[in-house]
Amino acid sequence: ELGQVVGTPGALAALHEAGELGQVYLQRHRCGDWGELDADDWRTNDRALREGTRVLSAYPLLTGAKLWIITEWDRSVTTLLLPEEY
Repeated sequence: ELGQVVGTPGALAALHEAGELGQVYLQRHRCGDWGELDADDWRTNDRALREGTRVLSAYPLLTGAKLWIITEWDRSVTTLLLPEEY
């Protein structure tokens, strides 16, 4: 579950500038495609699904900006943000 989906102003602006839709990345995140993470972070996310901890995905946009998606441990909210907004 993603809970309430929210986006920071920076993430929404980056998606707009890239001409991309956040829904595409949310679907990848929801399906367990964590994007450009190393193998340790992939394993951490896979474990988070079983143990109920925070999940992080990272995706490059067409402009080269990086989009992060974080689903909180309690699955109450999922946030689209830029790494510098964390």
